[in-house]
Amino acid sequence: MTSKLHVSAFACLALLSAPALWAEDLATLEDLGEALFFDVNLSQNRTQSCATCHDPDYGFADPRGMASPGDDGVSLGDRNAPTASYAHFAPIFQKREDGTYVGGQFLDGRAATLADQAGGPPVNPIEMGMPDAASVVARLEENPAYVVAFKDLFGERVFSDPNEAYAAMTKAIAAFEETDLFSPFDSKYDRYLRGEVVLTRQELLGETLFFSQQFTNCNLCHQLKPQAGSEGETFSNYEYHNIGVPENVDLREMNGVGPGVPDLGLAHNDMVSETAGLEGKFKVPTLRNVAVTAPYMHNGIFQDLRTVVLFYNTYNTKSEARMINPETGEPFGPPEVAENLSLEELETGPAFEDRDIDALVAFMKTLTDARYEHLLDE
Repeated sequence: MTSKLHVSAFACLALLSAPALWAEDLATLEDLGEALFFDVNLSQNRTQSCATCHDPDYGFADPRGMASPGDDGVSLGDRNAPTASYAHFAPIFQKREDGTYVGGQFLDGRAATLADQAGGPPVNPIEMGMPDAASVVARLEENPAYVVAFKDLFGERVFSDPNEAYAAMTKAIAAFEETDLFSPFDSKYDRYLRGEVVLTRQELLGETLFFSQQFTNCNLCHQLKPQAGSEGETFSNYEYHNIGVPENVDLREMNGVGPGVPDLGLAHNDMVSETAGLEGKFKVPTLRNVAVTAPYMHNGIFQDLRTVVLFYNTYNTKSEARMINPETGEPFGPPEVAENLSLEELETGPAFEDRDIDALVAFMKTLTDARYEHLLDE
């Protein structure tokens, strides 16, 4: 379902409050969720909305830096904001029979569902900064149109219980994020699969390399469908891995966390009871729109997609020259968490040559939604 309101119309969202106008515009759960997604009034200082850190003009990611600043103008997070595009395809957070974890939202899966995720940032003190759910609901009740829409969609007594109203809000936001505005499947690669365009020789080589375990390890984690080249591929199996990403010391200096404090990822998830062996593992991200949603990795340490491929290549190459991070001119740093590395996956396949690296980057660029393709030239 395509959102019927154009995204840019929400720049003046806070100024619109007439019940007669909004009662019609907020008739569906998706429409209500759209309004909520762009509403800065749901943050403590009325400066931040969901769209602030999941910018629809930049692949529903945050182009402002390695981590997102908070509504208070002072706080700075410790993780890079993941794209919200295609997020609703992640399964509910769960433990498999083999003991591994899969799915969920956020990089550590701490929100089991998309609605659970939507409820996190408004009451996170370093994000939107509201003190509690009741305070957010009070902001909702300031807008007469919301009151009408919530009662129409969730029942007359929805505001009698703040927790019920807050849950209704998260359901509406999740419904909006499930529309095809977030997952249009209209990238060059999708059009190629439908026979509408052809890939260049370099892009075709990248596709071959990507899906072939003889040449790379990419699809061990970044392929969901059993058959390579299937329509609707989200390019994540939603598993959790520690790939040895170095600590982002620059970010730690900026946000005050300080160096030497490891981000344990999945091991910080409160839904996980036994954390041994889970330290440093993060959810495999989708590669949809990856070329336009820099910076990369859970801590935003890499600025260029080619650097990411070179980093992965350090597990397979014996060349000292290939161990150099081109963004710093220094060797790639040691893993932030040295234990629990997914070496079986990381060491699969041979080392890359420049031709391979460039082809993989070219292929990943074809995964860019049509409306973001202009960003590839920036």
